[in-house]
Amino acid sequence: MSAVKTEASADGGSVVNGAGPVYETKEDNDNVRPDDLSELLAAGTKEVHEQAENTQFVKDFLLGRIRKELFKLGAVALYYTYTAMEEEIERNKDHPQFAPLYFPNELNRHEALAQDLKYFYGEDWQDQISCSPATQCYVERLHEVGREDPALLVAHAYTRYMGDLSGGQVLKKVAQRALKLPPTGEGVFFYQFDSIHSNKGFKQLYRSRMNEIELDTSTKDRIVQEAVRAFQFNMEVFQELEEMGKTIQEEVLDGPIHGHMQGDISKCPYYAAKM
Repeated sequence: MSAVKTEASADGGSVVNGAGPVYETKEDNDNVRPDDLSELLAAGTKEVHEQAENTQFVKDFLLGRIRKELFKLGAVALYYTYTAMEEEIERNKDHPQFAPLYFPNELNRHEALAQDLKYFYGEDWQDQISCSPATQCYVERLHEVGREDPALLVAHAYTRYMGDLSGGQVLKKVAQRALKLPPTGEGVFFYQFDSIHSNKGFKQLYRSRMNEIELDTSTKDRIVQEAVRAFQFNMEVFQELEEMGKTIQEEVLDGPIHGHMQGDISKCPYYAAKM
């Protein structure tokens, strides 16, 4: 198991946000079957999920040890990732193997990330950012999936969005404290889902919709394999950020993190699992 402490999230399950499964309580899980896609994703991504939660970038983030420049670069990576994913979701919104998961008003993140980048970089933020090599590989895979095998978009959308909803609110607070960001949300709009009134309820709806999609066994297996791949893309981005951090001449902003949030991998905003 992970060397990092894992606790239950505020809505009842242990979660890692970004590319993997969310572990729910039995109460939330009574109606699922072993062959439901959500169950298969949880089992199939368990090992890579544990690897991802132990990356140094994630552990430092959870401890509030954040360089502002590195946090900004992380937001840039997320911007390119979500822009690509949401372009492909829009392209495939009527595809029978993805349409039930089309919730643009509730879930889309690229505009929120654009607001965050405008806050960090200024009005000309688009001229100041570029897509890193690791992020570019992730982006290219998202476009490839959208063009050639839209059913696999389920793996990417589920692991990203459900993770954001599961751990994002706590990570938002960690970042605000460590980076001394405004309490009004500037810099962390990515974590705000204004059109979702109950994260727990929406995750249950999303999981139910996903499990109702008509998929044969082979396609379910491929979706699980793609979720593992999504985890790996995220780990490559984290590792790249770690290397970038070594070149940043900036004192670590070591924010005092109190209570159960310190060292709690279940609060990471870059992962997800079985909702």
